[in-house]
Formats: sequence, structure tokens, C-alpha cells
Amino acid sequence: MVPEQDVLTISTIWSQLARRAEQEKTLHLADWFASDPDRFARFSLEDAGLLADFSKQRMSDEIRDLLVKLADERQLRHWTEALFGGAEVNCTEGRPAKHWCLREPADRAPMVHEQLDAMEDMVNRILKGHWRGVMGDAITDVVNVGVGGSDLGPLMAAFALQSCLPPQGLSRPRLHFASSMDGSQVSQILQELNPRTTLFLVSSKSFTTVDTLHNATTARQWLGRGLGLDCDDASLLRCHFIGISANPERMSEWGIMPDNQLLFWDWVGGRYSLWSAIGMPIALTVGMDGFRDMLAGAHEMDHHCRTRPWENNIPVMLALVDVWNINFLGINARAVLPYDGRLKHLPAYLEQLEMESNGKSVARSGEPVEYGTCPVIWGEVGPNAQHAFFQLLHQGTQPIACEFLMTARRYTEAQHFDAVCELEAQHSLSNANCLAQSRLLALGERALDPEVALPSYKRYHGNQPSTTLVLEELSPRVLGALLAMYEHKVFVQAVIWGINPFDQWGVEMGKVIATGMLEVLADPESASGLDASSLALARHIAKRQK
Repeated sequence: MVPEQDVLTISTIWSQLARRAEQEKTLHLADWFASDPDRFARFSLEDAGLLADFSKQRMSDEIRDLLVKLADERQLRHWTEALFGGAEVNCTEGRPAKHWCLREPADRAPMVHEQLDAMEDMVNRILKGHWRGVMGDAITDVVNVGVGGSDLGPLMAAFALQSCLPPQGLSRPRLHFASSMDGSQVSQILQELNPRTTLFLVSSKSFTTVDTLHNATTARQWLGRGLGLDCDDASLLRCHFIGISANPERMSEWGIMPDNQLLFWDWVGGRYSLWSAIGMPIALTVGMDGFRDMLAGAHEMDHHCRTRPWENNIPVMLALVDVWNINFLGINARAVLPYDGRLKHLPAYLEQLEMESNGKSVARSGEPVEYGTCPVIWGEVGPNAQHAFFQLLHQGTQPIACEFLMTARRYTEAQHFDAVCELEAQHSLSNANCLAQSRLLALGERALDPEVALPSYKRYHGNQPSTTLVLEELSPRVLGALLAMYEHKVFVQAVIWGINPFDQWGVEMGKVIATGMLEVLADPESASGLDASSLALARHIAKRQK
């Protein structure tokens, strides 16, 4: 049987794409726009509150059609139905990937909605001031203790939706996030909080994650000291800790009361878990109705992904554009640039979602791949990035694809502000900058006055490809659709490349080695078989600590 990655590289369609890339490498986006006034109409898609503009990608109609044929050849329809059918698409761990099930209607996913109802009860008690600390005080601050998918997703979405008005008559608590292993975050946070009014969400799929449990233990000891109670006191644990995990036994062992436990399942990967009870910080921001709206937007995108033809399918086309840029144009980095400060944490969220999923060099067949897979992803809020690394994008020596995000409507929720007109003007300024930057990256100096001759150090070559995503508004529903779009895009890319996007063995091995290094740091001279650099560093640290 021919290894899967060899089938890809010897594919006739793959060869045709390689030839097209060679033939068209001298073509400039400015020429494509000049010769084709209808380019935007053919290279943009809209659904679920999102518009995706691919017209500034270095792609012709023929290339797009070949990429769609490649998706068919790679059996994308089969794999999509396998994903939504609950097949074991996570082959190395022998389990399905059913994060999409978390946003299914109640009649199709009753156990999911059972947990959502339990979370709703807790959320409402907190928002209404009915959840009380051990001394009888209402909760004013909630600290989410987690790392990776238990931190990045909830942090990103809760921050993005802060401008949404809280549910009427309810008061949302201040949210804090502690993920750092070295204790720096939790230490800073605890200095600012009152133990009488603080509640901790301890979020970990396995409930064995060292980073999370150490931070949770620090919080537990802080509460005990601050309240004058033993840190194992049952009433303290009942009033100040909620556990969220797929491992109820470990939660109970740690001290989380059964009534304070929220569950999800091993078929939910950590970086896909914000749709579950892991998303409780999001629900505390917008209320359970808002959280369910986010699930509904994601479900809408699930339906879009499953039913739309590939050429009219937003996540599929996003994936195919990346395949084209990486495997045929040699563009191995993508900058994510939201021109809305509420999406400040989206680049970090996507770094995990995409690079942990598709940062693989071994195919499903077990053979090494012979082509690029996931690009390096990085980014920043666009207006800040313009004053940081845009110089490299415009006049640097390497090609980089960009992804711009902007919102069409904003500040509709701010009518009570006296400065609403000024805020709307600032929103327009941000959007103008977004459009200007993508235009300059694409067209280069041809976007400027052709009568003005520029010195060499002011010249802009352009021809840097970009995609622009326009959100109708940053509401829970549209944000849900956006995030589900990225999830499906990652899966489509994995199908094309023949890799498993649902495991992360590189991460797991790092944890194993870190555990062994604790002993080395405690006694460097007891180490055996260690490399010279690691041993020398351990000795240096031990010497300085003495």
C-alpha cells in the first residue's frame, strides 16, 4: 500500500498546482485587479454573520478550481462525514473528535445539555449574588485556573464579549485568569482580591495538569490563611471552588465537592473545549442566553461546513488558501491582525488551535511527510502591529500571508455613552487603517500616486497575499461562527496533508521530561545520562540558589 503522503505528492492535481505556481510566480496582484474588475465578487463568500474576502490572495480561478479538486481527491467529503458521524478520526488515541456535538440541539445531545443546565444554575447563582463565600459574602471575583485550552479559549472569548451588556438585572463578577506555571500570575491576582468574595474555577481535562494543580493549591492555601480556616475545610472548598474536568474521580480526590463539579468528555480536545463547561467564564460575561447564542452561531457554521460546496465553503476555502500559500508559494508564516481591540487575544488562541493541531511531520500512515504543514502563526491587534512589525510586512525580505479581521458595526451597545459619536469615529478610523494596510500589502506602490517617483528606500513591492474577514458585529453568535470556522479550517488542512490534528504528543513528551528535570534541579550531581548543556545549567541554578 502506498503511504498516504506519497499519494499526495505524486497526485496529478498536485503537479498541476506546482506548474501553475511556477508559471504565475511573476504575476502581481495589482495586475490581477487591473484586468479583472469582478475579482471580489468571485473571490468572496458570506454566511453566518461573516464575510471572507480572498480576492487579495495570489490565486486565479484555475488555481481555486484545482484546489477544490484536490480536496475531492483527498476525500474531504468522506472525512467530514466521519468527523460528524463520530468515527475515530483521532487515530493515535483511538477516539472521535466530537467538539461539534457540544453545540448540537438538546434532542441530539441530551448529556451535553444536562451539563449546560448544571452550569446555568451555577452561573445564575453567581450573577444574581446568590452564590456566597464561606463567610456569607456575595462573590465579586472569579479566578479561572487553567492552562492551554482551559485558559486561552475562555480568556479570548470572555474578553471579546466584555462590551456586550450584562443580562438585565444581573451583576457579572470581575474575571481573572491564572495559567502561568511559575506562579507569577496567581501571585499578582491574589494580592488584589478579597478571599471572602473570591471563587475559583479549576479547569483541567485530566485534572492532573501540574501547572493548574499547583496554582489551585496556592489559591487553596491563600483562602485558608485569609479566612482563618484549614485549607481542607469542607465548607471552604464547597463555597470557593468549582471544578471542570473529564475526570470526576480526580476532582473529588483534590477536594472539589460533587455538587460543584462540571463535566465534559474525553472526545473533546482541550483546545476545542470552550463550548463546554470550560467556557463558564464566557457565560459569566454574557449570561447563559449569550453563551447559548455563541453555541448557536457555531452550530450554524457546522451546518455551513457540512453542506456548502467546497468553492462556496468559508472554512474550506480558508484551508485551501493556506495549502496554496505554504505548499506552492513557499509562504510559511501567517500574521493574524484583528482591527478590533476586543479580539486582542485571538492571535494567541489561534496559535494553539492551529500549531498544536497541525504542527505535525508524520502522516496518519506513520510515515514522515515530505511537504510543509502548519505555518508559523503570530499576530497582534492591527493598530498596535502597525507600529511594531508592519515594517517587515511591507519592506522585509520574506513573504508573509496576512489575515485581517474587522467589524462592520460597533458601539451600538454604547448609546448611554456621551462620547458615542467619537467612538464611532474611532471605529471608522480603525477600519480605514485595516483596508489601507491590506491594499498597500497587495498593490504595493501602485496603490499610490503613479506620478510620484519614490526613492528606493520608500518603495513598496506589494504582492503580499491577505484574507480579510468582516464580522457583521462582535456578538456571541458571530463570534461562535468565527471560532467554529477556524476549527473546521484546521480539520480541512489536516485532511489535505494526511495528518491527525487531534493529538499533541510533542506537548506530552515535554511534560514527561520536565518531571524528570525536577530531580536534576534538586540534586544536579545525581543526574546520569544528561546532556552537558542541561547539566551545566542545572548546576548554575543550584549554585545561585545556595
